[in-house]
Amino acid sequence: MKFRYIASSVFIANTLLISPAWAAGDAAKGKEFYAICAACHGDNAQGIKELNSPQLAGQFDWYIVRQLKNFKAGFRGADPKDEFGAQMRPMAMTLPDDQAVEDVVAYISTLPVTKPAATVNGDAAKGKTAYTICMACHGPNGEGNAALNSPRLANQQDWYMVRQIKNYKAGLRGTHADDTFGVQMRPMAMTLATDDAINDIAAYINTLE
Repeated sequence: MKFRYIASSVFIANTLLISPAWAAGDAAKGKEFYAICAACHGDNAQGIKELNSPQLAGQFDWYIVRQLKNFKAGFRGADPKDEFGAQMRPMAMTLPDDQAVEDVVAYISTLPVTKPAATVNGDAAKGKTAYTICMACHGPNGEGNAALNSPRLANQQDWYMVRQIKNYKAGLRGTHADDTFGVQMRPMAMTLATDDAINDIAAYINTLE
């Protein structure tokens, strides 16, 4: 009997240690936080090219959570050459804690996905060939893979993907030692040797759904 009590106590203690200190996201509360985000990302998180803001709707919730925390921690947006990342970082800082991050992402997950228009002049056929390297992590249809910590690429704006690939190549993203998955992505971006190659792969990804 005593053994059972000790075992149960250990189990409860371990559960408390590994469980997050915040609850699952509350979309209603998140809607209030999203009012600030909407000014740039749009009412439906569809992204606004003129404001250099990507689509958030349709992206994995865990990925948006990670990126918001990366901005807050200075893993992203800290390099002064990353103009738009630097603009995003103070916006992420308006979310006071992890619970607020979970809440706003829970709200974003309720929004409809918009198919973005093609804006990049690239050769999708060539891009399809180049995408074979990306496929291992991001999936054959750009659907992403949570098990590999790879975000969804389908239905993301082509111009945004071009910018992020260039940011990785230039060292504006994926160089912070604590940005584990960004560090993994950077050498993959480096396989695209030219701007034309980047445009081609973005043009191909734009065809995926």
